[in-house]
Amino acid sequence: MKSVRVLSPGGMLGAGWDHATVERGIALGADVISIDAGSTDSGPYYLGSATPKTAAKAVARDLRSLLTAASGAGIPVIVGSCGTSGTDSGVDWVAGIAAEVMAEEGLDLTVAKIYSEQNAAELKECLNAGRIHPLPPLGELRAETIESCTHIVGAMGHEPIVEALRAGAQVVLAGRATDTAVAAAYPLMKGMPPGPTWHASKIIECGGQCTSNPRAGGVLATIDAEGFTIEPLDPTAACTPILVAAHMLYETVNPFEMREPDGTLDVRDAQYIAVDDRIVRVEGSKFHVADQYTIKLEGARITGYETMSFTAIRDPLILADIDAWADLMRTMLAQRVGQTLGLAADEYAFDLRLYGHNAVLDDLEPESGPPREVGVMLLVNASDQATATAVAKVANPMMLHLPAPAMDYLPSLAFPSSPAEAERGAAYEFVLNHVVDCDSPTSLFRIEIEEKTHA
Repeated sequence: MKSVRVLSPGGMLGAGWDHATVERGIALGADVISIDAGSTDSGPYYLGSATPKTAAKAVARDLRSLLTAASGAGIPVIVGSCGTSGTDSGVDWVAGIAAEVMAEEGLDLTVAKIYSEQNAAELKECLNAGRIHPLPPLGELRAETIESCTHIVGAMGHEPIVEALRAGAQVVLAGRATDTAVAAAYPLMKGMPPGPTWHASKIIECGGQCTSNPRAGGVLATIDAEGFTIEPLDPTAACTPILVAAHMLYETVNPFEMREPDGTLDVRDAQYIAVDDRIVRVEGSKFHVADQYTIKLEGARITGYETMSFTAIRDPLILADIDAWADLMRTMLAQRVGQTLGLAADEYAFDLRLYGHNAVLDDLEPESGPPREVGVMLLVNASDQATATAVAKVANPMMLHLPAPAMDYLPSLAFPSSPAEAERGAAYEFVLNHVVDCDSPTSLFRIEIEEKTHA
């Protein structure tokens, strides 16, 4: 093939798009559809609990759009990081939805499932062999950390996806994968050069985010021997050199480089040229093959159980020095918990966040002067749910009536709901941000090809 056209319908499976944009991409000659289905953006809960953050009906709607279009055009569909975090159960969840959609639409497609969860015992062997290395800001990994994780996934490169496609898969449902590998797999399999392929895959990973209207739909990337072009699928949206180049600033440590399992994309010499007022051409991208193939590991573990309480402050006397009020709240809550529950400081933890003041930027907040309205979020963490809720209940009177240090009366603050305490269940943290040296790009992953069952 002299070129490969990759259709990226949106930033995430389940986020939705106008099906007409997918139809336009098919009409423009798309050779493959690729879509990411996951992310770590929403925190460790989804990996730690193996829970998707998207709704099943939303995923079904998007899969129906892609599978019907791809089936009619005779092109493959590739989905990465199924179920948000790419756990084995996430792959099976998306596969189950896909099976229902295919049965309803009468589609007869071969589906490959690629599992990316990792075995703790095998990872400890890798650790003992010196094959696991930390990524900043984490330090050296300990075996106990591996054992503490509820789920661990490896972020696959393009090779397992290529293996599934070569085995005859028309629909590839992959576990955790790099966002770019999902789009790069098919063009690399068809012989496109790695520099333009990985760069194009980076630009289209979030669909229309590189266009003038990210809400309008996805994009089509055409990759060839010299470079690639990017075209929005919505006729009213446009790509410009600045919008396309700017996506290299997104989720990268270095805007000129991006590491993949098998090497590093280098865009220092890339040139971004406007073909017309909607389409951009990019040339000059390079890819440097690494001496060692590595797979990034992601793992999460339970840190305790959380209970949340929330109140709102509109009182100008409190807001005149909201930091003093917050300091008093922290001091009094610690005292009351010790008096009433008999808990030591190391038996629970709490965080007080002042939304409308500094909850987002904290000490980096550039604005000065008192806020007009502040939402106070109390998050309590303890080793069990009952203890976390008990601490939040001790805080309840103060969240409703605590006066500022200079006030001689009780103010009334505003709870948004009753009860004021909301039990959030298990809380998780990411504890694995490491890479493991691999002898084979596919050795950490398991591929299952499902027989056609829907005629």
